[in-house]
Amino acid sequence: MGEKRRQSPLQLEHDLYRRGFLQIVGVDEVGRGCLAGPVFAAAVILPPGLLIPGVDDSKKLTPRTREGLFPKITAVALDWTVASVGPEEIDEINIHNASLKAMLSAVLSLKRQPDFLLVDGRFPLGTSIPQKAVVHGDSLSQSVAAASILAKVLRDRWMVSVHREYPEFGFDCHKGYGTKRHFEAIRRFGTTPLHRRSFTSS
Repeated sequence: MGEKRRQSPLQLEHDLYRRGFLQIVGVDEVGRGCLAGPVFAAAVILPPGLLIPGVDDSKKLTPRTREGLFPKITAVALDWTVASVGPEEIDEINIHNASLKAMLSAVLSLKRQPDFLLVDGRFPLGTSIPQKAVVHGDSLSQSVAAASILAKVLRDRWMVSVHREYPEFGFDCHKGYGTKRHFEAIRRFGTTPLHRRSFTSS
């Protein structure tokens, strides 16, 4: 079983505020397990102590709920950015390194100088900025959850936009994940430049 949410989704942030960190960045990625499309990552700095109702791990939310939360997060965020790594580079450096690269790129694109990073997952980013890798961070930290929503919404929108170029693959429905329809389309039509060869060559 995964870790349960702490009593407060701001507990990790409050612990850091008490230690003097104010520019706390939540970082998360989406699209790691997809057969096609980029991996997207977001970094977001929220005002200290502000609780945004409904913000949670993007995987637990419906598309409609995520879209509704997106403008609420971006309206109050002190700073936020999104970065991506495409399929060709994913094949070159592997999805693990591509995910870390996308997250670090998002952090380095922030206009504000971060004090501390809360990074979803087990692995820290390659930077001297103080940080903590948090397993299930998108369920334990509002900042990380907000990042997961921003990345998920923008990646889903991107996949819907490329659906017009490859309508036979149904990217607007499965967003590049390995559904039965997606596998059937690959068997019938082959792969596109959007597909990760290392995921679809077996």
